[in-house]
Amino acid sequence: MKEVLDRERIPRHIAIIMDGNGRWAKKKGAMRIFGHRHAIQAVKDAIEGAENLGVEYLTLFSFSTENWSRPQEEVNGLMELLVKTITDEVPMMMKNNIRLESIGDLDSLPPTAYDKLMEAKKTTSTNNGLTVILALSYSGQWELAQATKRIAQKISEGTLTVEEITQKVVADHLETAGIPDPELMIRTSGEFRISNFLLWQLAYTELHFTPVLWPDFRREHLIAAIVDYQNRERRFGKTGEQVKS
Repeated sequence: MKEVLDRERIPRHIAIIMDGNGRWAKKKGAMRIFGHRHAIQAVKDAIEGAENLGVEYLTLFSFSTENWSRPQEEVNGLMELLVKTITDEVPMMMKNNIRLESIGDLDSLPPTAYDKLMEAKKTTSTNNGLTVILALSYSGQWELAQATKRIAQKISEGTLTVEEITQKVVADHLETAGIPDPELMIRTSGEFRISNFLLWQLAYTELHFTPVLWPDFRREHLIAAIVDYQNRERRFGKTGEQVKS
């Protein structure tokens, strides 16, 4: 795969739905949190692989708003794991010039998780290499509702009119304002859906689905997804002949 990879056409922004931790654990005869713990290496491989290839943004769907409805024991375990992982990985991010960002309803996070996240974001804020974006307590529908509220508030205040609302205005009020839309979205575990993830931003994103369960995801799987992306023709509504001309 490395031999056919075109390093001149690496996606600027890759988004990943990290799916399959529970099924991976079930295959091992263990509890779901066991799968989440063993998924940390996959996260490291994805980050280090993206950084090495020159990807500028990597968004990881870490915890959805719907995940709050899971068994409390699993949610507690995930939050504890989040705190530990963020704390453990800050030195690696500093060493590799990686900046940490986040999107989602962060106020709903437990105080300890929120504080560790804010601390890590502040520590890495001056880094200018790969930006890793954690989507936490996030859903695309929630994001669009929040953007609508922000726009409606400006109209109510008289700082924006209905006629001034454009696609750019909407994009500027999303959680990802100022960040380019993903060119490639990867979903693991063999599921063929986007599960309420970056609904606006994925409008023209190339989707790559792999049967690999997330704890087994490694750098070679990231490279394979990028090669698949590079073998596609991105037309954005144009004809193939227009793109080639």
